Amino acid sequence: MNSKPLVSVIIPNYNYEKTLPKCFDTLMNQTYKDFEIIFVDDGSTDNSIEIAKKYPCKIFKTPKNGGVAAARNLGVEYASGDILFFLDSDVALYKDAIENTLKEFEKDPSLGSVCGIYSKDPLFKGGLAKDYRTLQGHYWRISSVGYVTAGFFSLGAVKKSVFQELKGFNVNLSNTEEIEFGNRLNQKYRLLLTDKVVGCHDDEERLKTLARKIHIRAVQRIPFYLHRKKLTKGFETPLRGLGMLAVGLSTVAIPMTILSLYFAALFLVCLLAFVLSDFGQYRFVYKEKGFFFTLVFIAFHWIITAAAFWGFVRGVLSMIFSRKFREKYSYEG
Repeated sequence: MNSKPLVSVIIPNYNYEKTLPKCFDTLMNQTYKDFEIIFVDDGSTDNSIEIAKKYPCKIFKTPKNGGVAAARNLGVEYASGDILFFLDSDVALYKDAIENTLKEFEKDPSLGSVCGIYSKDPLFKGGLAKDYRTLQGHYWRISSVGYVTAGFFSLGAVKKSVFQELKGFNVNLSNTEEIEFGNRLNQKYRLLLTDKVVGCHDDEERLKTLARKIHIRAVQRIPFYLHRKKLTKGFETPLRGLGMLAVGLSTVAIPMTILSLYFAALFLVCLLAFVLSDFGQYRFVYKEKGFFFTLVFIAFHWIITAAAFWGFVRGVLSMIFSRKFREKYSYEG
């Protein structure tokens, strides 16, 4: 790799006028200066493009709103850099993020990709749901640093030669394109998740919206898991899987308590198993926010995990009964 390679920062965007100024401003303050910015607007209806025009970047538009995978692939077509740094428009980088990314590539030539983590501080302050999601997202990432198989390309870089070899993100996938790309990349290269590359993320402010997003994501990831036949290395640990099963069982136990108090006891046992399955997370939250917020965090995480569990159930049923679903999310890899 050149001592000072050109980095192409690719920003896919859809209606993020609120966060774009922060995203661009932190790029302007990077310690590493040899980069270009490629802004790909994916059919926004707000003032995103007008905001982007205020900054030194190349602006491109997708023919229609086609999703983040298509927008990223389009950006790569116009990228001149040896390193592709994918950055979502709701993320603001720490000033040394690009510099530290290049240092990781230099230290380990076997790397095909370097991905960063979200800060424990939100990009913009919000309510309890945003505080929950910000801390949860930070902890799951920082507890997974090292070589992983899932990609996190809201804040992650790929060698351009590797990206071209793999023929980019699969645009036929939704909510699985990052982990599927990471899986393909790991067949020949390594993917590093590092806490040396950090950005502040603007998470969902409403628990209902977040639960719906997690549910849909879980539905759409079932074909990938059935194809791969094992968990990805990173967030997904056996204990967290058991915790999800405990939540699923507890949601069944709740309505059954009207028949017998044994089901109430079953719910409490499942809740305890759920907490113990990721106890380090709650200890981290307690140190950051104290006892009462930790109780709120546990309640919110139970709801989100329940949404994911029933999403997986729905995904399995869709695989069984819907040929259209199976074909839509089929892929090579």
